[in-house]
Amino acid sequence: MDINPELCRVEDALGIIVGKWKPIILLNLMENGTLRFSELKRSIDGITQKMLTKQLRELENEKLVHREVYPQVPPKVEYSITKYGEELKPILVSMHEWGTKHELRKQKDNLVEQG
Repeated sequence: MDINPELCRVEDALGIIVGKWKPIILLNLMENGTLRFSELKRSIDGITQKMLTKQLRELENEKLVHREVYPQVPPKVEYSITKYGEELKPILVSMHEWGTKHELRKQKDNLVEQG
């Protein structure tokens, strides 16, 4: 690995996807394709409408999510992952896998401490 720590851009990348909901939103759109706002909200347990709106706007501003508004009554809005956003998939999958391993390690360590 040839990364100069003084020029590290990890903080910049994390600033875009960090938070409780953004990775979940991105993974939902990657796995399920285009979703209406209500479908996305239903697929994310515990997120409020206000928070989902805020997170989607931020992801849209970063060009990771595309918002399509259809001029009809009632208004129809769909969200999808952009081609640029798809580039995050291997990173998010790797982070998910590492998080799973880490949680299993913590559980194992707790059992050893208790036993």
